[in-house]
Amino acid sequence: MNAVLGHGSAESGGLSAAGLARVDAALGELIGAGALAGAVTLVARRGQVVHRSAQGLKDLASGEALAHDTIFRIYSMTKPVTAVAMMILHDQGLWSPDDPVAKYLPEFADVKLLGGGAPAHPPTLREVMTHTAGLGYGFDPSEAVDAAYIAAGVWQADNLGEMMRRLASAPLAYEPGRKWRYSIGMDVQGAIVETLSGQSLPDFMRERMFQPLGMVDTDFYVPADKLPRLATLYRKSKTRGLVVVERPLFGPDAGRIPKIASGGGGLFSTADDYARFAQMLLNKGELDGVRILTPQAVALMTANHLSPQIMAGGYGVGHQAIRPGFGYGFNGAVFTDPVLAGSKVGRGTYQWDGAAGTWFWIDPENELLFVGLIQRMDETAPPAQRITQQLIAEALGQG
Repeated sequence: MNAVLGHGSAESGGLSAAGLARVDAALGELIGAGALAGAVTLVARRGQVVHRSAQGLKDLASGEALAHDTIFRIYSMTKPVTAVAMMILHDQGLWSPDDPVAKYLPEFADVKLLGGGAPAHPPTLREVMTHTAGLGYGFDPSEAVDAAYIAAGVWQADNLGEMMRRLASAPLAYEPGRKWRYSIGMDVQGAIVETLSGQSLPDFMRERMFQPLGMVDTDFYVPADKLPRLATLYRKSKTRGLVVVERPLFGPDAGRIPKIASGGGGLFSTADDYARFAQMLLNKGELDGVRILTPQAVALMTANHLSPQIMAGGYGVGHQAIRPGFGYGFNGAVFTDPVLAGSKVGRGTYQWDGAAGTWFWIDPENELLFVGLIQRMDETAPPAQRITQQLIAEALGQG
């Protein structure tokens, strides 16, 4: 599938062609400086793709160029997809945001706080979907809750059900609803999707989203015939530049179906596929005559659910800094006041990114979406989302 949606010119979409060229130039400078191997980007406005770019290399050793259909590890850009899976079930009346997690995963009925004692209230689905439930991620042994996850072997489980049993045996980091902490909550949602639907998470997503939306290259693994299209994953070495990540998170062997399909970070996708997903959200749940969600479900998912106190608490992860004007919806961040948050995007913009530098946003006010795909997995990767949002604002004549 070479096209995503309809195609139009920059000018027909109300953007400056010169401004869009500056987006490519900024990423090109990062590629030229050795900060990135390459980048694929896509911009759509009012349902028309107005700009697509593929520059740099898919693999530095072979010199193979990136292409529009290159497959990327999108890591935490999986999270909004999992939110849509949950909202499909919400549209069916199968859960409500303030339901306790234990209603669907009984092993969480007796979860305790770090240091002992029961929480004032059990964690709810709203809290799980906004990183406020008290969960951790399990990757930092210096953190007490993460150390408990490691001791329980949470990430070594053979399936989502066993993963949840091990997770529920570990303590909560804080009283649910009191703080924001990036967490394993989207994998909890994956287990809930399986419980409520009676399907595996990959089968549910494939049947209810990927196939109806025409997302032909999105899954939790890469079939053998598509593996040659997979971009190589890199990290930045202080002495050797970009070096290959030998054992990537969530599926070191991309060609094999994983034991656990991670709703928080396990998907592979392309720019065209993810743009179809993003356009469905911009269209309030529908694409090409196929309805995935009700408009009410999209509104609930993309609304801020954090209190002003939490938004002012100095929380965040990577380049995503929760702050006044920039809160969190279900499985993604939301601009409630872009000016206050220091951004040029439209009010209501919903976004997230991935551990390997991928990023996207949908801007309902400007009827615009942006998908950016790179493969650099380290904490010093450049803030590509912030850079491109400023440049897109300028291309819209708002910079």
